[in-house]
Amino acid sequence: MLPGLDLTVERARVTGLLGPSGSGKTTLLRALVGVQRVVGGTVSVLGLPAGAPVLRRRVGYVTQAPSVYADLTVAENLRYFGRLVGASPTRVGEVVDVVGLGAERGSVVARLSGGQQARVSLASALLGAPELLVLDEPTVGLDPVLRRDLWTFFHELAAEGTTLLVSSHVMDEAERCDALLLLREGRVLAEATPATLRARTGAASLDEAFLRLIESPEPVAGA
Repeated sequence: MLPGLDLTVERARVTGLLGPSGSGKTTLLRALVGVQRVVGGTVSVLGLPAGAPVLRRRVGYVTQAPSVYADLTVAENLRYFGRLVGASPTRVGEVVDVVGLGAERGSVVARLSGGQQARVSLASALLGAPELLVLDEPTVGLDPVLRRDLWTFFHELAAEGTTLLVSSHVMDEAERCDALLLLREGRVLAEATPATLRARTGAASLDEAFLRLIESPEPVAGA
């Protein structure tokens, strides 16, 4: 449940959606991509109602659980999803390399580790070069080097005009974002840049800033 939630995600930025487990992050993301029933209010994505059929090629969504076919290889999955969005064979090869699965392209997904399966899901979402990329805990279970590389790639996408909304419950990833939305129990505690959040709470770290917001939950907003 997300009572009275009111927020805007700016284009061509990496916005972090952060908060503890159960804070409403996944519910919000599902509402944005149109797979969560909205019983009140409105949700607009790229100027259209969330879930509108025309958005299917413009929005990429990566769920927490892998959303690819376990009995197909990495390459077979990406060729299949690539055909759905009209991606070229060259694009398939590009996204495999971007997520660091070049050596596993011929491997059956069921035999991959959890982190590798998550990367196959991410690669499939990247195939159509979406305008909006919604990522639910995309770096869970990944090693530090790959996490770093993926965040670098996220910012490269934003620099090219893609809007990214990335959820996480790990506060150190907040430092990697251009803007932050901090949720707790279904409401926004803060909507600000990392620097603004630290300055307005007087905290040295974002961990400390979040704790101060919980203890004195006055909304924080600012660019």
